[in-house]
Amino acid sequence: MTEDAERGRPARAGARGRPPAGRETGRAADVGPDVDAAAAGSALRDGESRATGSAGSHEWTGSPRIAGSRRRPRATAPRTLTLASLRAPLAEAAALVPTGPRGPAPRPRVRPQRGRWEEDVLGPDYRRLTLQLTPDDEGEVVATLVRYDPPTEEALRPARAVLYVHGWSDYFFQTELAEYWHAQGAAFYAVDLRKYGRSLRPHQTPGYMEHLHEYDEDLETALATIHTELGTHASIMLVGHSTGGLTGVLWANRNPGRLHGLVLNSPWLELQGSSTVRTVSSPAIRQLARFQPKAPLPNIDAGYYARTLRDLESGGWEFNPEWRPVPSFPVRAGWLRGIIEGHATVAAGLSVTCPIIVLTSDRTLISPRWSEDMRAADIVLDVELLARRAPNLGPVVTIARIPGGIHDLTLSGPGPRRRFYREITRWLAGYGWS
Repeated sequence: MTEDAERGRPARAGARGRPPAGRETGRAADVGPDVDAAAAGSALRDGESRATGSAGSHEWTGSPRIAGSRRRPRATAPRTLTLASLRAPLAEAAALVPTGPRGPAPRPRVRPQRGRWEEDVLGPDYRRLTLQLTPDDEGEVVATLVRYDPPTEEALRPARAVLYVHGWSDYFFQTELAEYWHAQGAAFYAVDLRKYGRSLRPHQTPGYMEHLHEYDEDLETALATIHTELGTHASIMLVGHSTGGLTGVLWANRNPGRLHGLVLNSPWLELQGSSTVRTVSSPAIRQLARFQPKAPLPNIDAGYYARTLRDLESGGWEFNPEWRPVPSFPVRAGWLRGIIEGHATVAAGLSVTCPIIVLTSDRTLISPRWSEDMRAADIVLDVELLARRAPNLGPVVTIARIPGGIHDLTLSGPGPRRRFYREITRWLAGYGWS
């Protein structure tokens, strides 16, 4: 494996894994169709790898002051969060929580953080902070907050921030998404939830939880850290993909007034096969989860979705194969019961007060056999079900269908990605940060 492959940089056609000269980590690269999935995975360094994504050109309409700012050397002194710095904004924020029809939504206890921002596996423009959470029956629990932090000519403290929440058997590596939001003038953060990606520990069952509200502590701690950096009154928008979209919209429903917008990228709002399948399967899943909550269910991941992420027209995506394995992490009975509970809550109707945009592919293609058409369709979820569930989320919901998009629209081909970002930009002009 080449030195560039070990660093997790995207490969270029004909170069067998070596990026073009002058290309920065996390930028676009062209990849030939002969790149193998194993070669695309970065070699681990001290248990981690540098993971990047390729990108095509996409249209941004952001702040020229931020997008065009000159680069300067990064200061060597790391920024440190202390107990005192976290307590003050938390106390102020608690006094500003709006009261819903049943009173304020209960919040989990946020543990004081003494962590230090460190360089992330994505490169020097990305920093990570380990968030200490309440231990569970498996022991120590952490989440990881990642910040896009390119050096600029002058110190910038945006009044707006985005928090990205990944999906099932996934973690944050979508660097183009971070660059897009940075160009819009918003600080970009992403959280690797407990037992995923950077937050996964050897003693843990990957991705396991039994109720989606367990992630409330992850989100609250991440938000407290963001407010510590940007101020109590900073506006926050949540971006969620797939299961992260379901987690985020349920949290927003329990915490009215906390967000200034929700951007949902193929959110998992209903079990595959409609609510009838959910209703029929729920008793058996609940029974199994009661006695064997961590029992793995049959894995039906044939690896087709991972195959759609490489050999793209303008390049393939690289990711850490230990944090985003193929096939995916085993689905377990207790975890699936928690997901079904979330789907039932969405089906009953939510009242999310902030504006929402739901973006999906324009079609679904689910088949036991591989087809090249899978590179331009959602092969994970039924997009028609998602579109039908979207109006249940709140009073102001926009639905955007992206022709040729795949399940994670940020990893689609160049054309669908451009359309994806254009739709978000147009939505921001009408509803964003309101």
